[in-house]
Amino acid sequence: MSVARYAAIVLLTVAATLGPLLLALRDRLGASDVSAALTGAALAALNSVAAYGLVAWSAARSTAWFFRAILGGMLARMVFMLAAVVGGILLLGLPRLPLVFALLGYFVTLLAFEVTVLSRRVARAPRPAEAS
Repeated sequence: MSVARYAAIVLLTVAATLGPLLLALRDRLGASDVSAALTGAALAALNSVAAYGLVAWSAARSTAWFFRAILGGMLARMVFMLAAVVGGILLLGLPRLPLVFALLGYFVTLLAFEVTVLSRRVARAPRPAEAS
């Protein structure tokens, strides 16, 4: 699956699930809560697409480059996510709970989706003995 297709599926999934959820909770959430939930979901989606993009990019490279991209990318994404959450709370004044709940909820969901897609990709890849 291409990175663009993966990104489209992630964005459609977030939009299709977050929209109805926010609509159902509209009487209990203020505008800042909605902004925080949208920010958390967007951060999780961006993180998921970046992770998949790094795997897709590094798959055709050597094992050393694969691990550099995956481990370095993981560290960079964790630092970015921490900075975004702290910045959202301290600088933008976003409510903590909606931001963190949306971020963690979508992070876990999209991580499961990413692992599923990647495991199917690996299962379909030709084995070294079959490649000749």
